[in-house]
Amino acid sequence: MSGQPGAAAGPPPLAGLALAVTAVALALGTFMQVLDGTIANVSLPTIAGSLGVSSDNGTWVITSFAVANGVTVPLTGWFMQRFGVVKTFTVSVFAFTIASLLCGLAWDLPSLIVFRILQGGVSGPMIPGSQALLIAIFPSHKRGTALSIWSMTTLAAPVFGPVLGGYISDNYHWSWIFLINVPIGIAAGFISWQSLKSRETPTRKVRIDTVGLILLAFWVFSLQTMLDLGKDRDWFNNPLIVILAVCAVVGFVAWIIWELTDGQPAVDLTLFKRRNFALGTLAICLGYAVLFANNLLLPLWLQEQMGYTATWAGLVAAPAGIMAVVMTPIISRLRIDVRWIASFAFVCYAISFFMRSWYTPDASFLVLAAPLLLQGVAMAAFFVPLITILLDGVPAEKVPSASGISNFARITAGSFAASLTTTFWDRREALHQTRLTEAGSDWSPVYRQTLDQLQALGASPGQAVGVVMRQIVGQAYLLSSLEIFWLCGWVSIVLIGVVWMAKRPAPANHGPVAD
Repeated sequence: MSGQPGAAAGPPPLAGLALAVTAVALALGTFMQVLDGTIANVSLPTIAGSLGVSSDNGTWVITSFAVANGVTVPLTGWFMQRFGVVKTFTVSVFAFTIASLLCGLAWDLPSLIVFRILQGGVSGPMIPGSQALLIAIFPSHKRGTALSIWSMTTLAAPVFGPVLGGYISDNYHWSWIFLINVPIGIAAGFISWQSLKSRETPTRKVRIDTVGLILLAFWVFSLQTMLDLGKDRDWFNNPLIVILAVCAVVGFVAWIIWELTDGQPAVDLTLFKRRNFALGTLAICLGYAVLFANNLLLPLWLQEQMGYTATWAGLVAAPAGIMAVVMTPIISRLRIDVRWIASFAFVCYAISFFMRSWYTPDASFLVLAAPLLLQGVAMAAFFVPLITILLDGVPAEKVPSASGISNFARITAGSFAASLTTTFWDRREALHQTRLTEAGSDWSPVYRQTLDQLQALGASPGQAVGVVMRQIVGQAYLLSSLEIFWLCGWVSIVLIGVVWMAKRPAPANHGPVAD
């Protein structure tokens, strides 16, 4: 979401050392926010184990941050108009820093979830604020440089996130994945305020759709809580899950009615009447959902079933970020129909997911990491073309609102996908384990031969059975993972059709929008 205030006439651009230092501080704001969306993925088993909960419950650490961030995105434009871009950005950075400190000091899972909600909620203005201010401090002829700095920062964080999170988890206490934000946040906020406080954008009193935002938060959190708790509470056989489902449905319907009838809605749903906006938003939501789900599932599977440490799980994921950084400048120079670029992204996603659906229990590091190279290429070609499609024909005054809606929908879709994926993973594992166990009876020659071989090596009968069962569980989770990878590949193929249902966008006359 970026209205680009500050790009208009105002104080002259910065130059020299002041420009360099301020640009780095602004970029760090983006870096921290994106980093915290990825760094906890590989650390999840470590965090869950340290807090004495299962990895399933530990996914709240990921989804709570994403949902809170998504819900507060529509508020960003109001904050920037009411208090100014500089003040909004710096307060957001300092609040994010405090929330990171609290996350690092969390003593159990509920406290960590509360602090992650706070961290996600206050981080909403950080990405659009850093983008708007970077554009404002650079001369107009170097706007491309400003946006390149911003883009490279958003792509570099996913490279460092898994590796850094894994290294910290293996060598230090998991709390340091949050505590490292504290010195960075203090420096970024202090430098930004000192350099830019005299360049504050004009402010004005604007109405805020309080009811709409409350209803939005109500139904989103009800639905997310239902998805996170349902797998452990037998879904609709549990009264709490039923109540949450009713709250989500009633809240969603009430929110739709309110936003369509309110004079100044927080979320302008009439934008969905535009064909390209509706199709572009659908494609970016589902595409991001499968990406987010896989970024969560792969480290979990590697650590819990393949015996990888958090560091090595992060290294498996690193090629995606590296390729995204390398390919973005190349793809950004293409001057062709963006539908072809978006289709190329989904083809790369599909091939990457299908390659993963052929993983075996003895897959080497290179075999595991190879599909991530293609995922990185897809990431470089994914966001900008779809944003161009969904913003096509949107009036300039509605671009910030359109961006806010698409960002809210994308982030929320990712958090929902994370919960659904872990549920599917466990449920399918239970099914496969049942089927595999049926073959492990005393009447199975292979089963008896395996037990005899293990006992010949010195294992007791009980130990031999335990080893076989451990193998069965590992195979069951592998089969469940392969099904998810396969399904995500076909979703990517279907999304190519969604892209081509959109009209060819006209050349964009607005700047890129924070994603």
